Amino acid sequence: MNFMPARLIDTPAQRAIGRLDLAFRRHGAATRVEKFYQQGCLKARMPSPADLETLEAVTLNISGGIAGGDALSTEIALAEGARVVIATQAAERIYRALGPAARIATGIRLGAGARLDYLPQETIFFDGFALERSLEIDLTADARFLGVESFVFGRQAMGETVQDGHLRDRITLRRDRKLLFQDMTRLDGDIAAQLARKAVADGAMAVASLIYAAPGAADALPALRAALAGANAGASALGTEMIFARILAPSAISLRHAVIAACAACRGGRPLPRVWQG
Repeated sequence: MNFMPARLIDTPAQRAIGRLDLAFRRHGAATRVEKFYQQGCLKARMPSPADLETLEAVTLNISGGIAGGDALSTEIALAEGARVVIATQAAERIYRALGPAARIATGIRLGAGARLDYLPQETIFFDGFALERSLEIDLTADARFLGVESFVFGRQAMGETVQDGHLRDRITLRRDRKLLFQDMTRLDGDIAAQLARKAVADGAMAVASLIYAAPGAADALPALRAALAGANAGASALGTEMIFARILAPSAISLRHAVIAACAACRGGRPLPRVWQG
């Protein structure tokens, strides 16, 4: 196991820093950890795998949430043929920012024939939050990537609304260094009022995005649409090798049910990580 540092994020007046660098390599029929580095509030655990071919990792933020000025950086690399499922231990909470925005940067690199299911649980935003986040995904020609990102603006069960906030969220996906997809979310000010606009979220306070990029990914589109039947959602194939879906929901629990069904449709019946099954 090679212990190497992740890239630094330079942020003034940081409240908390987390750095996580994970790399995986296939050894025979099994996927093994090749590099493991953790610092600050970001940690990772490796539950006993259901099968040796696919390794499961669970990441966690031991600070208890993210506030203004926090900086989290994660690097994930899969070598040729590695198969990994990564999930978060629990929903992430973005609290009120009294200073600069929190920053989260995640970089993912998949080698030839690698497969990663990147399945973090929901991100919950509290009134007054400020977050700038980026997800950079680099794939080789035949790598397979499934990723989901879920936003919940306020805890509806607690009667919370997000009337002030700042969000910059960017997802970029490249295959063989060619840009295939980029999605940018920008929200400022009265978040609840913006989400109420029909062209934005039509009143939904919970939103999820799903990306499935793989050879022949478009073949899964009918199953994905069937799984989302009855949900306020849309799914489209971008060429033959990528599917993108957006899901809107009135609450966190209804969004979670739709996301679970959508992931199952793209995972060929493989069960979700155990942290999703609680």
